[in-house]
Amino acid sequence: MSERNEFSQQDIEILDEETLYKGFFELKRIRFKHKLFAGGTSGVVTRELLVKGAASAVVAYDPQADSVVLVEQVRIGAYDPQSSQSPWLLELIAGMVEKGEMPEEVALRESEEEAGVKIEHLRHAISFWDSPGGVLERIHIFAGKVDSTTAKGLHGLAEEHEDIRVRVVKRETAYQWVCEGKIDNGIAVTGLLWLELNYRKLQNDWR
Repeated sequence: MSERNEFSQQDIEILDEETLYKGFFELKRIRFKHKLFAGGTSGVVTRELLVKGAASAVVAYDPQADSVVLVEQVRIGAYDPQSSQSPWLLELIAGMVEKGEMPEEVALRESEEEAGVKIEHLRHAISFWDSPGGVLERIHIFAGKVDSTTAKGLHGLAEEHEDIRVRVVKRETAYQWVCEGKIDNGIAVTGLLWLELNYRKLQNDWR
């Protein structure tokens, strides 16, 4: 199997796109054709696409205490009256990348807005597509050194209806909560698994 994709962006032909809704996010309907593995071109494919753009998240890690700073807030997508699980989720510090912003800038800004902490030694960890079958969103996860003793209290911007509680959790505990499903949102799971694979290197670099 080839290590490189044989197809590129030019192998999709956009026939038309229509904005169905534009609010906090934008919903589009797109009709397109694409090249086939067996050769030739597909028929017309119609998909609805939720356009979110990009977001930055931070694995805020304290190498001295071996702890990670998480935030807790309500998420309407996790609301299910039939479920016993709470829609208040434990997450990484995160925020949307606005037009003209760099993902690194958002990571630093959101760390202060959501958790009241300052990040040192920010480094890129991993970037990935979030559910690209129907969502346009690129997630950028960073790791940063933090003094977890400064992380406390309630935060968030009132004009954005944010109600955020800061939680400082031992790294081993956070990883265990991922394994148990107590932390079950994709960005936090990805970031905490990355931390479990890389925390020794961070400790060596940051101590």
